Amino acid sequence: MKSYVEQIKKYLDMEWEVIRSLNLEEISNVMNVLEDARLNNRRIFICGNGGSASTASHFECDFNKGISYDQQVKYDFECLSDNVPMMMAIANDIGYDDIFVTPLKNKMKQNDIVIGISGSGNSENVCKALQYANDEGAVSVALVGYNGGRIKKLAKHVIHVNIDNMQIVEDVHLIMDHLMMYILSGMMG
Repeated sequence: MKSYVEQIKKYLDMEWEVIRSLNLEEISNVMNVLEDARLNNRRIFICGNGGSASTASHFECDFNKGISYDQQVKYDFECLSDNVPMMMAIANDIGYDDIFVTPLKNKMKQNDIVIGISGSGNSENVCKALQYANDEGAVSVALVGYNGGRIKKLAKHVIHVNIDNMQIVEDVHLIMDHLMMYILSGMMG
């Protein structure tokens, strides 16, 4: 039987190093943006592609159910990646680059929050959503990896996982969801 212990250790060591290098102040700032949105009844839209779409959906679940369950004032998260028929209609009739910005044009209001998740930081459809948020007076937030790409420059608030490894980037993005949920739900005290 083959032992994978050394490879497991190497992977986990890389992940720990990246986690230790995160900008904790910026994570705290993002948490304050989200709490302010909840307390002021603002909507939070979130989007991503592939694994980032899965993370976006996980954020929606954890904030709408997990954190909001015992709260008087609830979160209003909407994952733009979850409505497959709408995304396919937009992709077919308009273009894939518009799958997130088109529903924002119908729903987003000034001071709402738009969160874009992109491992590379260069997903055109996420860029367009964040640019629209900026142009219309919403608050843009990004979770990115690698060098941050174009999205790092677009978003007002950025959680940057600075490593060229998509699996670790996606791991840490999901850790951010669970960290925020754990703290904001009051589980941490």
